[in-house]
Amino acid sequence: MVDRRRVKELVDRLQQTEEELYKKKKKQKKKITCDFSKERIGLWKYIINGKLSYALSAPVIYSMIIPAVILDIFVTIYQAICFPIYKIPKVCRKDYIVIDRYKLPYLNILQKLNCLYCAYFNGLINYVREISIRTEQFWCPIQHSRRIKGVSKRYWDFLQYGEGEDINKEWEKIRQKLYDYDKQKEDKSH
Repeated sequence: MVDRRRVKELVDRLQQTEEELYKKKKKQKKKITCDFSKERIGLWKYIINGKLSYALSAPVIYSMIIPAVILDIFVTIYQAICFPIYKIPKVCRKDYIVIDRYKLPYLNILQKLNCLYCAYFNGLINYVREISIRTEQFWCPIQHSRRIKGVSKRYWDFLQYGEGEDINKEWEKIRQKLYDYDKQKEDKSH
């Protein structure tokens, strides 16, 4: 049996470390310092010097935008309809989908397009993941029987696999943490 207090301590330490990393990064934030004339690669030079295999794979990569946009629409509608019913705090899309690298003047138009695509797609995956983990925390907060990679911080609040004693009472406690977590996050941002 895992000591829940020890797990909470470890998760709290992870969150503190993440906060420290962001604070340190914010302090190090600098203005753009490169010489654009040296760093910028012109569009045609970029295309001509690029690998043919990269160019040939581009339609496959960019075709993924279609299912991504469909996923975005459906998940956003799902959250808009279902989260209020379950009283699950909504996920703020702009916290996950951050599109700003296109503003960097040393990138050519194709590099900016690539950055736009990656920022949207990876942000969308994180947005969907947060909606998904909140749903799981509400409906099925049970850890898996084996280790899985890249779990959310919320996962550590879930019941251990096979831990079924007083399950309804335990699920209500975990649901309460879902509500409390969002309120704590809100309080810290003010």
